[in-house]
Amino acid sequence: MNINNPLIVQSDFSIFLEVDNPLFEEARDNLLRFAELIKSPEHIHTYKLTPISLWNAASSGMGPDTVVEVLKKYSRYEVPHNVINQIYIWMERYGKLQLLQRDGVLIFRSSDPYLFSEIVNNSSIKKFIYRVENEKEAVLLKWSRGQIKRECINLGYPVVDLAGFEPGEPIDFKLKPELMFRYYQLEAINVFSNYIKAGGSGIIVLPCGSGKTVVGLGIIDKIRERTLILVTNIIAARQWIDELCDKTEFSRDEIGEYSGEKKEIKPITIATYNILTYRKQKGGDFVHMDKLNDNRWGLIIYDEVHLLPAPVFRFASEVQAKRRLGLTATLIREDGRESDVFSLIGPKLYDVPWKVLEKQGWISAVICNEVKVDLPENYGYKYALSSRRMKFQIASMNERKIPVLLRLLEKHKDDNVLIIGQFLKQLADVQKVLGAPLITGSTPNDERKILYESFRVGKIKILIVSKVANFAIDLPDANVAIQISGTFGSRQEEAQRLGRILRPKENLAYFYSIVTSGTVEEDYSEKRQRFLTEQGYRYRILREEEILNNL
Repeated sequence: MNINNPLIVQSDFSIFLEVDNPLFEEARDNLLRFAELIKSPEHIHTYKLTPISLWNAASSGMGPDTVVEVLKKYSRYEVPHNVINQIYIWMERYGKLQLLQRDGVLIFRSSDPYLFSEIVNNSSIKKFIYRVENEKEAVLLKWSRGQIKRECINLGYPVVDLAGFEPGEPIDFKLKPELMFRYYQLEAINVFSNYIKAGGSGIIVLPCGSGKTVVGLGIIDKIRERTLILVTNIIAARQWIDELCDKTEFSRDEIGEYSGEKKEIKPITIATYNILTYRKQKGGDFVHMDKLNDNRWGLIIYDEVHLLPAPVFRFASEVQAKRRLGLTATLIREDGRESDVFSLIGPKLYDVPWKVLEKQGWISAVICNEVKVDLPENYGYKYALSSRRMKFQIASMNERKIPVLLRLLEKHKDDNVLIIGQFLKQLADVQKVLGAPLITGSTPNDERKILYESFRVGKIKILIVSKVANFAIDLPDANVAIQISGTFGSRQEEAQRLGRILRPKENLAYFYSIVTSGTVEEDYSEKRQRFLTEQGYRYRILREEEILNNL
């Protein structure tokens, strides 16, 4: 026991890390290798040991002895015996199940004959077995590589995939010599490159605005094979195209866009999730999935990997013979399918806390504010007698938000402001009041591009956007975001909306969320903010009268 140490390890697998401690940074850097950061407010950070966090560590070569040694080294009190015991149980499961390729046949193998027997006789696994060879090996159906990994992780055992990758068609890919990588981008590129040599794919987690696209380009440069990049929308696709043209020797003719507007397949192809999951009728075949799958890709990049729609999990399951890279700012999924991302894309290979990069100046420092407004009295009965969903809509579209918005815009009249909302009628009402341009899902892509560019160069200072702007809009000079309504309790969305103003800049950025107090919107807002408070952001709570009277 050493009362000067910064860690307290709890028997429920949570770990508390004291910030105001000389060993804080050293302990934090070690913890991030095997524990999941849950929250990081001002004084005490909370981590959690989970099977996936420990399997992520095992995939990087770390063993249970090292994990226990780190905990003992930095722990203020004795590490609970049940925690030590469970670390060994979880981590020793890693590697017990493996996939191999032998003479063109997919082999499922276990070092433990009893575990092997248990797994292959499980009803969820049997359908993938072509034949059992002996007490430790079975031949799998060729198409089952992804499915069996997902089923095994549901049974509590990760599968180490050593079956290798099909070689992709080589491409003459070169980065422009003037491209300079930041230190953490180089670390991420090298970690991924070293890991795939051992037979795996994986996920890079970096904050919004920190240059995940550049990391992707660096990894393409390492592999230099045909690459398929899957993105959230056409705007994101075209931003990837712009980055490729700007930072590589590739010409526009060598880059394909496969979307609702174009159907090009080139050495590097950017496709949208929507086109990948398109089918002509409900229950029908996915029209474009097979066409995209039927190419000699050497690498598949999943941008915003935490957002994978269910049909894309199927695609991810079918392309297990391809190297796979996931890029994201957070692995939080509201549907709880993080284990699917782990099994089908790969383990988390690299992660940097948002506040670390902010402190180093790589992303902007942000002041977060929640502004509480009252519900008008004449809406009291209507609100009280409505369903929960309708209550949320009434509260979100509260007309008292408009005067607060106008005062905030007055305060930030010299800034570049994004006004973000969920409800189209509310956004249209704001547009009528302000006369500022509005971008929604129905705005043609060419028009969106013109408006984004006008905002980027300063021709317009205020841009009103719906949730279509949650992802992949590159507006480096945006320094104020005002959220007038959100999507229920989506933590992902709160993080992405804050991410619109995280590009590094000289001055502080400001994030405002206007919320109706005493309503379900306030409840959802608390949940939405949780991810950011867990990352170390603090929300100042302001009342509408403070905004209206004191600005």
